Amino acid sequence: MRNDKFHGRVQSDGRICNAPGCDEPGEFRAPGVRSSGFDGPGDYRWFCLEHVRQFNAGYDFFAGMTADEILAAQSPLAGWERETRAFRPDAGIDAAPRWADFTDPLDAISSRVKARRADHEMAAEAARRGISPDERKAYDVLGLGYDADRRALRGRYSELVRKFHPDRNGGDRGYEGQLQAVVEAYNLLKANTVFK
Repeated sequence: MRNDKFHGRVQSDGRICNAPGCDEPGEFRAPGVRSSGFDGPGDYRWFCLEHVRQFNAGYDFFAGMTADEILAAQSPLAGWERETRAFRPDAGIDAAPRWADFTDPLDAISSRVKARRADHEMAAEAARRGISPDERKAYDVLGLGYDADRRALRGRYSELVRKFHPDRNGGDRGYEGQLQAVVEAYNLLKANTVFK
């Protein structure tokens, strides 16, 4: 297959124009019925020069979009809303080490490796005990070890509810998200057979 990028022409043996009744070579690509998405580039139609010009003259990129979607697609930032891993400030990793806390940069790197190793070991221990990822997250929210019993669960739950409840914080509702996470974690773990 030879590609003439300047003209958009892609020469290939045997491809026929998709326009009904046309026997010319299909050398120009146009969007197909299925658009590109997470599962691939989508479908293409192949036309001769005359029919690709007709297709382009009648093509409406915004067909089926709402007014808000059209406005968002016309923004100069369209497609750039999500930071890619390489361009995020943390480059897709956990928080950067506080370099001032270390005299040697290698100590900072070593502490990060140790923290990651500990996370990996915790995940392996959870898998060994048959703890699901949701349950593991619940243990983390409550700050409990995997060997906690029903009494420890209840005590930690009571402690955190007292800490985050608005009545204990002068009516401040700033901790509601944390309180909700604690309640959800407690309810999830309470239903676990280990705590019954």
